[in-house]
Amino acid sequence: MPSWSEIFNNFNRTKGSDRISYLVKEKKQYLDEISRCTGRNVITYYSGWMQKPTAADVSINDKDMNAFMEVVYKLDKSKGVDLILHTPGGDIAATEKIIDYLHSIFKGDIRAIVPQMAMSAGSMIAVSCKEIMMGKQSCLGPFDPQIGGVACQSVLKEFEKAKEDIKQNPHALGLWQVMFAKYNPTFLVTCEQAIELSDDLADEILSKTFFDKTKRKEILKAFNNNTTTKVHSRHISKEKCKSVGLNIIDMEDDQHLQDMILSLHHCYMIYLEQTIVTKIVENNIGGCTMRLLNVKH
Repeated sequence: MPSWSEIFNNFNRTKGSDRISYLVKEKKQYLDEISRCTGRNVITYYSGWMQKPTAADVSINDKDMNAFMEVVYKLDKSKGVDLILHTPGGDIAATEKIIDYLHSIFKGDIRAIVPQMAMSAGSMIAVSCKEIMMGKQSCLGPFDPQIGGVACQSVLKEFEKAKEDIKQNPHALGLWQVMFAKYNPTFLVTCEQAIELSDDLADEILSKTFFDKTKRKEILKAFNNNTTTKVHSRHISKEKCKSVGLNIIDMEDDQHLQDMILSLHHCYMIYLEQTIVTKIVENNIGGCTMRLLNVKH
């Protein structure tokens, strides 16, 4: 199967509007072959956040439910589904609804495939699946709650540190007042509620696949506790995912399937780079929805 550079060179050699048609045909070919090889449905969820970092609508949101409803339509639900993910994450409530919907449609027979990155809420979708296929290049990411890019757990730790510091040194009050003045009056309570919601949802989502509470706690410690992960952008490798008890399948175990998945991934990455598309949700029988960049004339 062709590498990124081979697909890109073929794309460049194709003339005019046929360039995009070439990528569309390549995508369809690999989607067909992956489904034929596994005997399962295939749904891809691709975000263009890496190509268009300032674009709106690249994160998981409530609009995505309509996209999943469209691509689930007419699939043979008895075959289960391989969900190929490439996303920075997004809204936790929308993520919960998508997970519940897919599990109800496919009776829990969902396998996540991560060619490169499924971060934050994307990782939450992946760990809700019965298996996750990852390669040496693949990673998941923490899903500890964030508000406006600020880690809720870190805010509460900072507040506790401030209380202790002021108790030991009352003159430090002025410094801490300046630091906390940047937050709205209800921000701490909002952070506490976000943490409670994240903990509850993460445990509920994991319980769909992991019935052992001890195992769920170990996974939550690795993904939902920033004392462990340190930063929200942390890339959690395949080996680390294995070590905390996730059901990981090595992509390298089936070289033909790996080649098809990675060639498909390259097609999507080039497609998102070369078009105004910001997000694609697609299946192996021709169902597809896309979000477009809002271009002002």
